[in-house]
Amino acid sequence: MPNIKSSTDLRNSYNEISTFCHESREPVFITKNGRGDLAVMSIETYEMLRGKLELYHLLDEGRTAVKEGRKRPLEEVMRDIRQEIIDGKI
Repeated sequence: MPNIKSSTDLRNSYNEISTFCHESREPVFITKNGRGDLAVMSIETYEMLRGKLELYHLLDEGRTAVKEGRKRPLEEVMRDIRQEIIDGKI
């Protein structure tokens, strides 16, 4: 169940809301004049969410590449990655 607080609660109970966000790793939804206005979350949760979105984007790019026939044998890819490591590119 979402945790919903008013903007007044955010102002008056910031430390409690911050603690909740850090401990639960869940957002708190802030309302303003009875309507949804913001979602507040810890930096750690935000970074995790951004990482997931980036991963989903990369997976989607991979699916598109396969559909378009842009693929290479695993051995070739691994050889190129190893060479980039040796060359200090990675």
